Amino acid sequence: MPMHERIIPYLERAGLYHLARLNSRWFWLDEAMVNAFIERWRPETHIFHMPFGECTVTLQDVVFQLGLPIDGRAELFKELPPPNKVKQMTVHFTWFHERFRVLPEDVTEDTVRIYARAYIMLLLSTKLFGDKSANRVHIQWLPFMANFDDMGSYSWGSAALAWLYRCMCRVANRNITNLVGPLQLLQSWIFCWFPSLWPSGFNDFSFLLASRYYLFGRIL
Repeated sequence: MPMHERIIPYLERAGLYHLARLNSRWFWLDEAMVNAFIERWRPETHIFHMPFGECTVTLQDVVFQLGLPIDGRAELFKELPPPNKVKQMTVHFTWFHERFRVLPEDVTEDTVRIYARAYIMLLLSTKLFGDKSANRVHIQWLPFMANFDDMGSYSWGSAALAWLYRCMCRVANRNITNLVGPLQLLQSWIFCWFPSLWPSGFNDFSFLLASRYYLFGRIL
């Protein structure tokens, strides 16, 4: 969804503004390269086994690649989604898009907060904690939406790294074929630590590091 300027202060308070900026950029994912790294992932140690040694994604990488914090710890939309948009503990993406895509002019600050919560729900479900459903938002995130200042104290980076590890361990199983999770983090880490794989223009420094894909996308 578009990132309206009035919800930016709430994204900053939640510690997710850098991730939202990345969300607004075109991101190119090299599936073949990512899969090549996954083949060298060892679930028992959470390490990539490379010909020259071992390496892995760390919390420091999460900070520099996605700009996420790594320290810390009702009815929030004033309405419920219709039954046809709800399945078990999830809500279909389309309800969020249809209901919250456009922020009306001259709305109260309470309404802006509601739209900010909807944006963050989609951000978490697509950029950090995506699952194989690919088109649903899990309501497990609702309790975290109540207080924006509390959200800013959560260690989103630690949670994202743990979810990436779990997703890579799952896909290492021969019966699993689809890789999900924070793939922007994984690919940005690959480009950061394996310069021979850099696309043209990637060495132009930018923070957060994953935003360098914008340069690459423009070149392509």
